[in-house]
Amino acid sequence: MPSSPGPPPDGAPAEHGHWFARLHARVLASSVGLAWSRGRAMELMHRAMGFAALSLLTLVPLLIVVASADLASGHGFARWLVQGLGVTEVSQEEVERLFGQPGQALQRTTAFGLAALAAFGVTFGSAVQTGYERVWDLPTARWHTMWRHVVWLAVLVASLLLFVAFPAPDNAPAGVTTLVALGDLLGTFVFFWWSQRFLLCGRIRWRALAPGAVLTALGLLGLRIFSQLVFSPLIASNAVTYGQFGTVLVLQSWLVGVGFVVYGGALAGRLVHEHLVRRRLRRLL
Repeated sequence: MPSSPGPPPDGAPAEHGHWFARLHARVLASSVGLAWSRGRAMELMHRAMGFAALSLLTLVPLLIVVASADLASGHGFARWLVQGLGVTEVSQEEVERLFGQPGQALQRTTAFGLAALAAFGVTFGSAVQTGYERVWDLPTARWHTMWRHVVWLAVLVASLLLFVAFPAPDNAPAGVTTLVALGDLLGTFVFFWWSQRFLLCGRIRWRALAPGAVLTALGLLGLRIFSQLVFSPLIASNAVTYGQFGTVLVLQSWLVGVGFVVYGGALAGRLVHEHLVRRRLRRLL
């Protein structure tokens, strides 16, 4: 007589399946699982790679010309990049060799070329705005908000000028270095707090955007420390192996990291804000 269908008498496979299903459900419902699912939904890594590509093609050429006009420093865009990466002296020489002598870009750029660079730089602001809109599940802003991209780009360039104007002095005491780092951290927080509010056209409250700005500032600080430990020796080694193309590869990887922190910090900030809202509602109930 054939046996009746159903689970084995001991029930082990069924219990194992139920245990795995419960674990999978808990992981998806957790903060990590929610961040993973939302990151996949907004294509976080693809947007970070697009951020790096647009930065290299549209923003970096504009910054090279702007930095060349800063005759007071005499270092040009290479100085900006070295401070952002936090590289050593050996890697600094490779970065300066890649971007040439300060002032050459400004001398060889026409008025039409400068206008074209500014126009291309505005598209970078549009891409950042689209990323923030995907983070908050907002519809695309209307075309008449394009003036915000111009203003945001101008503020970005001004912020970078302030960043490189007040570096930590060489062989400075630990207290001075700490104060400079805290100032950079505070300035980064304010810039990205304002950037989210401004590019989202005021559709999200300041209070909701604050966690994302904090996490973005901390993430960029962590990326700078990571650059000193990883990207700085990579620049020196890749320059020997691949020449200047190796330096470009490291720079592109660093820009991908910046894009991931910018969008990922905003996404994590939204999750933190929603968690705080749920906790306040539970206290009220």
